[in-house]
Amino acid sequence: MTRAFRRALGLGAPPDPVIPSPNIWNWPDVYEQENRAQDADGVIWAALRAEAPWVGVDVVDVGCGDGHHLPVFADGAASVVGVEPYAPLVARARERVGDRARVLRGGATALPLPDASVDLVHARTAYFFGPGCEPGLAEAQRVLRPGGAIAIVDLDASVAPYGNWMRADVSHYDPGRVERFFETQGFSMRRLATQWRFPDRATLEAVLRIEFSRAVADRAIADVRGLDLPVGYRLHVRRKDVRRA
Repeated sequence: MTRAFRRALGLGAPPDPVIPSPNIWNWPDVYEQENRAQDADGVIWAALRAEAPWVGVDVVDVGCGDGHHLPVFADGAASVVGVEPYAPLVARARERVGDRARVLRGGATALPLPDASVDLVHARTAYFFGPGCEPGLAEAQRVLRPGGAIAIVDLDASVAPYGNWMRADVSHYDPGRVERFFETQGFSMRRLATQWRFPDRATLEAVLRIEFSRAVADRAIADVRGLDLPVGYRLHVRRKDVRRA
């Protein structure tokens, strides 16, 4: 996520509204190992179940990548749609989920869905990185039914050690500014303490090398002892006001 995060903050990002994600776009197999390591104890999923439950409702996962999270939503949701701008990942996601979910090619600012057609818009470390994501928030609002929720999961750059490495790569990033942005947009915020758990050091090192610049990755690898890595996240949730629908 961190390489996409850097581009989203204007470090070499093209004018196209699609924000490239060099980690998963260039190294999808390594990123699959990263996804498997993340949230080893299910902390994020437990928080989502409490604050934005998906059982029996229609869900869209924005920036779904190769569909890693779609089967979890499909286990209980009325319907699941993954939206992803990068064609090779769309193909991988469709192969993963089969007929359990639909996967459509599209971006956060132009979701290929009708107005008021879903109950939950989920985005995890994708597009919604803070100021500048207003077009995507407006699009999420468009496709939500009254009472529906948008749930944004992102890395918490205020939490060491991962947050320290993020800020080392993007020195002008201000976690407090991002949190204030989501507050002014009407979102709640919940901090989540998770563990990434790797099967071996080779996998851990490969993951850190696709997430950070070479110097920061070297530092991160030296900092980590063992195979567990504590990583903080933020969960932001906002519901669409029935009265303003």
